[in-house]
Amino acid sequence: MLNLVFKRLLAAVPVVLIVATVVFGLLRMAPGDPARVIAGDMASEETIAQIRANLGLDQPLLTQYALAMGALARGDLGTSIVSKQPVSTLIAARLGPTGALATSALTLTVLLAIPLGVLSAWWHRRAFDRATMALTVLCFSVPAFVVGYVLILVFSVTLNWFPVQGYAPLADGLGGFVHRLALPSLTLATVFVALITRITRASMLDVLGEDFVRTARAKGAPERTVLFRHALRNAAAPIVTVVGVAITTLISGVVVTETIFNIPGVGSLIVDAVLARDYPVVQGTILFFSFIYVFVNLAIDLVYVLLDPRIRY
Repeated sequence: MLNLVFKRLLAAVPVVLIVATVVFGLLRMAPGDPARVIAGDMASEETIAQIRANLGLDQPLLTQYALAMGALARGDLGTSIVSKQPVSTLIAARLGPTGALATSALTLTVLLAIPLGVLSAWWHRRAFDRATMALTVLCFSVPAFVVGYVLILVFSVTLNWFPVQGYAPLADGLGGFVHRLALPSLTLATVFVALITRITRASMLDVLGEDFVRTARAKGAPERTVLFRHALRNAAAPIVTVVGVAITTLISGVVVTETIFNIPGVGSLIVDAVLARDYPVVQGTILFFSFIYVFVNLAIDLVYVLLDPRIRY
């Protein structure tokens, strides 16, 4: 197990390096001058040149790249051009809302998708199965931002059940925390519920025809035990894969959802940094999400080993 973890961590190093290099190049190719944005429209060329020199933007690209990679190797994500604060501090300040939104959306996804997939496989080709598959197709077809605005229109504007925007931390009370996160979590979970439901259904259909399922039924085991203890356990590997993909895909969904519902998380931080041409913040947040992606994939590999020890060899 330790050998497997070491190999996965070692393989993650070049991935992070490639991501950092691509992000560095794309940001330098993007239109706009951060020094001119900071200086303002009325600034003179001398002032803009001075700001550019202070930020190191007047140096050759290779020099800027070497400095950026050296700072990254030391664990330094840089300092914001706009706020003059360390990028790690800005991310830490915004991590709470993003973590709460992602966790609640993932929890909602698993609680809805896996039972729906299991029941659809159990009632294969019946009315429940057909209705569930039609619903998943609809969820796949509608973009997340459209779902968000529809939920706001129905539950916030028309029914006035939930607030339109904003975030309440858990420290202020569980009621306000859940009330504020209900619509954003549902928006973010919609696509992933559809994906995991279909994968769970397909994996369960493959397993329900196996001999050990027929043996369990022949021994008189209750149908609930057959479905969730025998069949679901052996169908878990593809489901775990899709759940891991959903966790990593939440990154892009968080940016859109936080923007719609005005949640002060890391996604909103990225949007603000892109608009301000704040290179260090954009690069630091993308690298931070890349680290999460690598960690999640490592966790999936370890779960595979627990589900099927033969993978170790």
